[in-house]
This record gives sequence, C-alpha cells and structure tokens, in this order.
Amino acid sequence: MNTSRPANTFSPLYFLASVGAGGLSVTFFMYLMFWVPHKGRPVPIFEDILSAFNTGSTALQFGIAVGVFGIAAMTFLNLKYLFWSLSNFATFRKTENYQTLKNSNGETTILAMPLALAMSVNVLFIAGLVFVPSLWTIVEYLFPFAMASFLAIGVIALSFIGDFLGRVLTKGGVFDVTAHNSFAQLLPAFALAMVAVGFAAPAAMSHNTVVVGVSMVGSSFFGIASLVYGTLALVTAFNSMLHYGTSEEAAPTLMIVIPILTTLGIMFLRQNHGLHVTFDVHGSAGETMVFLSRILSIQFVFLGLGLTVLARQGYWKDYLFGSGTSPGSYALICPGVALSVMIQFLLNSGLVATGIIDKFSVTYWIITSIAIGFQVAMVAALLRLNRQHFRKVRTAVVAAE
Repeated sequence: MNTSRPANTFSPLYFLASVGAGGLSVTFFMYLMFWVPHKGRPVPIFEDILSAFNTGSTALQFGIAVGVFGIAAMTFLNLKYLFWSLSNFATFRKTENYQTLKNSNGETTILAMPLALAMSVNVLFIAGLVFVPSLWTIVEYLFPFAMASFLAIGVIALSFIGDFLGRVLTKGGVFDVTAHNSFAQLLPAFALAMVAVGFAAPAAMSHNTVVVGVSMVGSSFFGIASLVYGTLALVTAFNSMLHYGTSEEAAPTLMIVIPILTTLGIMFLRQNHGLHVTFDVHGSAGETMVFLSRILSIQFVFLGLGLTVLARQGYWKDYLFGSGTSPGSYALICPGVALSVMIQFLLNSGLVATGIIDKFSVTYWIITSIAIGFQVAMVAALLRLNRQHFRKVRTAVVAAE
C-alpha cells in the first residue's frame, strides 16, 4: 500500500490554510475585545482577561474560556501550516513547475506567501496580548520592530507584484485573458491590505507621536496600493467573466473582496483612533456606524454574487463535500471570517456606541449569534479542508505484468 495526499502536489495557495486559521484566531479575539472590560487601553491584555475571568459571571467565564482556547488552537494551526508551506515553497521554487507558474497568470498566487506572513505577525501579536503577562509595559518598544516586519513583508509582496506586472506589461500576449475569468488576480491586493492593517496597529495603540505618524503613513501607502490594484484587477476580471464565464476551480475568489474590505476597514478604524488620541482629531460614533455599514453592505453584495455562482456550478458538492480537491478551496474561509469580524465591529463600535442597541441585550445577542454562526461554519470548513488535503490516503499498489 502507498500513502498519498492532495497536499503532496504543492501550490502556493496552500498558504491560505495558514491564513484561514489566522483569521479564525481573530474571530475568537473578538470575544475578548468586546466582552472583557479594558479601560484605558484599546485592546484587552492578559491582566484584563484574568481579572474578568476571576470576577465575571459564569457566562462571561465561559465566553473567555472559549475565546482563549480558540485563539490558542487557531494560532497553533496558523503557525503549523505556515511553516509547512514555507518549507514546501522553498522546495517548489527549485522545480520546473515553479518556472511554469512564473510565466502564467497563476504567478500572482505566489502572493499568498507574504499574505500568510503578514497574517501570522498579526496573530502572534494577538497571542502575545492574551497569553504574555506584563506585555503592555514594553509594548512601545515592540512597535518599531512590528512595523519593520510589516515593511519587510510589504517589500516582498511588492517585489513579486513588480515581477508579474513587469512581465505582462512589457511583453504583449503573455497574459491569458481567457484565464482571467475569476477574482484570483485580487490576491496581491489582499496581501497588501494585510500588510496595511498590521502596519496600522501602532497608530491605535502607541502614545509616541512619531510611531503613530509612521504607522499612519506606512499603512496608508499599502492600503491605497491595495485599493488601486484591487480595483483594476476586479474590473478587468469581471469583463473576462462576462465573456468566458467564471472558472469553476477559482470560483471561491469571487468573495475575496470581502476579506480585503474587512482588513482595510480595520485599518481605517485604527488610523481614526490614532487621530483621535494622538492628534486630537475627533470623529463621531455615528460616522463610524455609517462607514462600517457601507463596508458590510458591499460585502454582502459580493457574498450573494459568490454564493450564486458557486451554487450554479455545484462547487460545494464537488470540492467541499465531494471527492474533488483544490487548494483554492481554502479561499472559502476568509470571506466567512471577515464577515464575522465586521459584524462584531459594526455591532459594538457602531450600533452599541451610538446607543441604538444596548450592550448585552436580546438584540445584541441575536446579532452576535450571526457573527458566531459565520465563525462556527468557517471552523468546520477549515477542519474539513484540512482532512481532505492533508490526511494520508492508502492506495493499492498494482504489480506490473
């Protein structure tokens, strides 16, 4: 008997397994972010969580326990599949398949690597806040290193984008428009957006004017670059889809706009917090509510588009619940994660902050249950995909005649 698994045939899209797990750790952090009191700080830290657990109600203790366990489990999976993907990517770069990929439309799938790196830096920062005592006392010293990390990852992403654009824009006919019939080319925009949201974290947390300023400028650059690239790729891809239909295997990318908007939305929220605290520029809760409502509205439009096409093509039956496997299936995780996070932000930073909904009221928990529903569905989908792609399958060896 031989053992094999789909993941043995490596694709850069397997970095999305790490990205999906990292995104799910953020959804569990939302429990702590909005349920644990953290007066005087923009985020809860180890001491806040411990105090809330020791003095809170049974329901709060349960929520904290689930959140902390979820963060730990998803951080483990995030790092596990990141290191696995980096190791296999290093080997993959030495093969002819890599050179073939570099000379095709699929070259942009390489951007899944810096995307995963940026996600993991964000995840490690969250894990540090939750699990490391007294981290907040030295956090100001960590911000320059964090920004340097995101800058390095951003440069890696831009170099890959430069290689791709330099090839397709200087050599006519090398870009296959008929294979541009999905939103797969928005992956570079997602990578840049992930760098931007990480770069913006010090703007919301630091009290050093220089650090906040650098954070705002750096995150603005990568955020705007993401918007420009994403807009151009979206328009040209939609034109190709109208002509040639949507590629079945790449159909999940129709919803990639959803996580891009969530990451950029959080970037803007972080920047606004920095403007308020450091530069005395004040915005209102009502403006935040409208801003988040607009983002969520666009996201649900693309959710409807993606689900419609996936259902018509029978994608769920073939690739999620059937025997078909495609590393691109991991692109299904990020949209659900992004919707869960954005619903939490709209509810707490918008509807509760404006007084429209009382915190911990019946309506509050109804809306929260929608966010948790997306989260649970994505946890199940991630575990299902991991079994499909990484579980070894025994196959019989047929003797040669």
